[in-house]
Amino acid sequence: MKKKLHIVKIGGNVINDPIKLKQFLMAFKALEGLKILIHGGGAKATQWGKKLSLNIQMIEGRRVTDDQMIDVVTMVYAGLLNKKIVAALQSENCDALGLSGVDSNLILSEKRPLQGGIDYGWVGDPLFVNTARISSFIDLGLVPVLAPITHEGQGNLLNTNADTIANVVATAMAKKYEVHLIYAFDLPGVMKDVLKPDSLIRQIDYTYYTELKSKDLVSQGMIPKLDNAFQALAQGVTQVCIIRFDKVNSLTQGHEYTSII
Repeated sequence: MKKKLHIVKIGGNVINDPIKLKQFLMAFKALEGLKILIHGGGAKATQWGKKLSLNIQMIEGRRVTDDQMIDVVTMVYAGLLNKKIVAALQSENCDALGLSGVDSNLILSEKRPLQGGIDYGWVGDPLFVNTARISSFIDLGLVPVLAPITHEGQGNLLNTNADTIANVVATAMAKKYEVHLIYAFDLPGVMKDVLKPDSLIRQIDYTYYTELKSKDLVSQGMIPKLDNAFQALAQGVTQVCIIRFDKVNSLTQGHEYTSII
């Protein structure tokens, strides 16, 4: 029987709020068993980009990353935010190990080619996940905390969507573990209207998703989450859900969240 492994992805808006981040990390720590944390940090990267007067360009929730922006996102994601999260987990006696996809060649990517005439710059699309190395960290009793920076094997860093990293890591690890993938952010799940708390969609299949997207009822930032959620479910991940950040340890306790089916 495969061991259960929780893979949790947390978004930048929560990371940018010290109170929310602490609430999330306490819930994450309370998750029983094996686990991996994958974090974004887009809000903080945008904040630093604006401080440096850089051009901020997003397309369907994905960041265009030029020569200057790759430096910023690397420093913010793999440095500042990753180490803050690790330090906070260590303070709660959770033995976390801060990593990026570059470290120990955990995630090898390719630089995204032009898509419809759009040059995304130093953006990576994952090709390979080093499951043996990640498993070795887990076997040591460590909790990997992955920042969304990868590389292409030629010495260049690549900004890689954290939702996508969660998908590919979950899919790769599903060959060895019973993987439960959790996308956590600051709403209860997928909402028909983000201003109406009672508009939570408790279950969503791909047909319903495409219908909502065609009617512009899915926010730009939610599109990468759902695209990756459906891919992960189709490739052997046992369970995929989208949930409020402070409820990640409550999937079996009747709390509200969106199940991907």
